[in-house]
Amino acid sequence: MRSGLSDDWIEHRRDDGERLGWITADGDRYRAIDVLGRTVATDSEWLDAEAALEAHGLHWLAEPWSLTLDDGRQQRVRISQLSPVGITVVDDDWGAASAVGSGMLERRLPWPAPPELRPWSEAGRE
Repeated sequence: MRSGLSDDWIEHRRDDGERLGWITADGDRYRAIDVLGRTVATDSEWLDAEAALEAHGLHWLAEPWSLTLDDGRQQRVRISQLSPVGITVVDDDWGAASAVGSGMLERRLPWPAPPELRPWSEAGRE
């Protein structure tokens, strides 16, 4: 699978070295892009783009996600691997994804994340 990174994206990491995303020029301003490849800030000064990535953080990655399947059903998933080469999600049967050896079904998704992958809370689920 080929990385979706553009050559002009500049990586931004927090103090502990964990990657929070990238910043790229957008005309004479900047755009902040998170680790899923989604824009979190536009029309920003450089420092504001950095601040947007810092505020966005990474904690949200640990939350449950919804993946819209080809038949339109919503599948609850967890992100198990993430890089600009691709995203791996595992089915989450209400916490079973975190169980060692649970044998949950894995799905590979392209990067940047497709719109079919969104936070569980935004999918109209609780």
